[in-house]
Amino acid sequence: MTAILGISAFYHDSAAALVVDGKIIAAAQEERFTRKKHDHNFPQQAVEYCLKEAGLTPEQLDYVGFYDKPVSKFERLLETYLAFAPSGYRSFRQAIPLWLKQKLHLPRELGRGLDQRYSGRYVFTDHHESHAASAFFPSPFEEAAILTLDGVGEWSTACFGTGRGNKIELSHEIRFPHSLGLLYSAMTYYTGFRVNSGEYKLMGLAPYGEPKYRSLILDHVMDIKEDGSFHMDMSFFNYCQGLTMTSRKFHQLFGGPPRTPESEITQREMDLAASVQAVTEEIMLRMSRHVHAQTGCRNLVLAGGVALNCVGNGRLLRESPFDEIWIQPAAGDAGGALGNAMFIWHQLLDQPRIVDPHDAQQGSFLGPQYSDVQVKECLQNEQAVYQHFESDQELCDTVAALIAKQNVVGWFQGRMEFGPRALGGRSILGDARSVEMQSVMNQKIKFRESFRPFAPMVLDSHKQDYFELDASHQSPYMLMVAPVQQQIRTKQPPEEQQAFGINKLNYPRSTIPAVTHVDHSARIQTIDAARNPLMHQLMTAFYQLTGCPVIINTSFNVRSEPIVCSPQQAFQCFMTTEMDALVVGRYVLLKTEQLKITTATERQQHLTQFPLD
Repeated sequence: MTAILGISAFYHDSAAALVVDGKIIAAAQEERFTRKKHDHNFPQQAVEYCLKEAGLTPEQLDYVGFYDKPVSKFERLLETYLAFAPSGYRSFRQAIPLWLKQKLHLPRELGRGLDQRYSGRYVFTDHHESHAASAFFPSPFEEAAILTLDGVGEWSTACFGTGRGNKIELSHEIRFPHSLGLLYSAMTYYTGFRVNSGEYKLMGLAPYGEPKYRSLILDHVMDIKEDGSFHMDMSFFNYCQGLTMTSRKFHQLFGGPPRTPESEITQREMDLAASVQAVTEEIMLRMSRHVHAQTGCRNLVLAGGVALNCVGNGRLLRESPFDEIWIQPAAGDAGGALGNAMFIWHQLLDQPRIVDPHDAQQGSFLGPQYSDVQVKECLQNEQAVYQHFESDQELCDTVAALIAKQNVVGWFQGRMEFGPRALGGRSILGDARSVEMQSVMNQKIKFRESFRPFAPMVLDSHKQDYFELDASHQSPYMLMVAPVQQQIRTKQPPEEQQAFGINKLNYPRSTIPAVTHVDHSARIQTIDAARNPLMHQLMTAFYQLTGCPVIINTSFNVRSEPIVCSPQQAFQCFMTTEMDALVVGRYVLLKTEQLKITTATERQQHLTQFPLD
């Protein structure tokens, strides 16, 4: 037996992943345990969970790996500061002590995290190697082109290459400071959202605007080549030498200072979002065509933070020359822990790879799970009133009826998901047919911005009835956006055609209005019995009851809170929101039957634990 622990840490989204004899045993982000969004510290609790899941101790590990190379990253940091000196001194003064104290001494820090109980070899993979390995090795392809896109690793910001059998090879790169991920983060900052967290808000805001600033970006900020490579004018940015993403010159070009966080979102922010999204999609498409021409591969795998741009992914699926696309569900830095462990097993140890036709990700259900005994004990400790069902069918029939009656249901089942998306393990469910449900769930459940769209779950066998998605294509990890079918769209009244910005929300656009975005698109998750049999059973029951194979799926949390991990966290979230029902295992709780009442003060205390994201 060979046990390999992969770790990502010290920047953002720390995580651990355990691979034993090539099989993914467990993977989890530290934030789910500490309740600190994007926790960057050593993933102590995630490591403990992974080892516990396998019944191992640190002494029994054969390899411990880290997802990037700190010396190379430090080299880039020093060269960048020297290039911009003396203007970067303030940033330099803040960064260097942490590097000298911690980040340059990773074997020591990893040893501390493992309580000095591991004495084996440490393996440091290149950052984009980790991304590439996380994308290719679990994929359902024997051979594929690889494209990695993010902010920055050591020096690379984008790479492409190939994966064949048990080997990956990255052959080309774009180097820092030129970065598609950092361009998107710069606009995230400029529009008033938090970097490394709010990028998905920018993507969700884009359909409310028009790409009015696209030409400004292409004429002044960056030069894009036909192959998707690009050069950025760094005078518009401040991330190389300062503590902000954009410069005064950037602000002058786009007509003013950055939006103050939490202030009113105007049409200007919507148009800026639409503009950078359009540029991002154009680069992704050009790159995909070039990579296809260079590699001759039929399939493409993606990882890196930019690979979470599901709108761009959807366009790649529809418009790129590739037949099939697979994206690592934990495409950001967290997934680097898994990529590192897989790289060690296949590339370093030269172990064979058995291709799973579904994929080797196991639905990304790689986190902790809780037994009926543990769930019951938790509910009793909370003095909860519940009903227990003896069979999955009884449970699914009951929950399907609750959703059909416009109840919002917290759904806590099986193992927790690895990656930023709730995929049916830690989800909040609702009726996609409801006109009011998007507003209700955003404002009374999630406590977040009204413009934020919700994603549909759809039975894989019925996806083409509702979405423009080929029969052969699946989207089990909620990483693809596709248009809704013309036949389910509603006729637009004249006043809707004149509506601007957020006012577009006032008009339903299809027979599933709660999950149809203002541009008639949806971020789709296809549900099949192989990856998630219980959710498939629930949705089948809902379909039999209503004739609709689509429901809303959003993550089980409130705004800025990490997705819930334990039954106790699920119960707390249920009680501090206006969720109508909670389902944990085979236990069903109705809000109206609970003896405990959460006061407005208690709710506010719960919400203030989680800072703005």
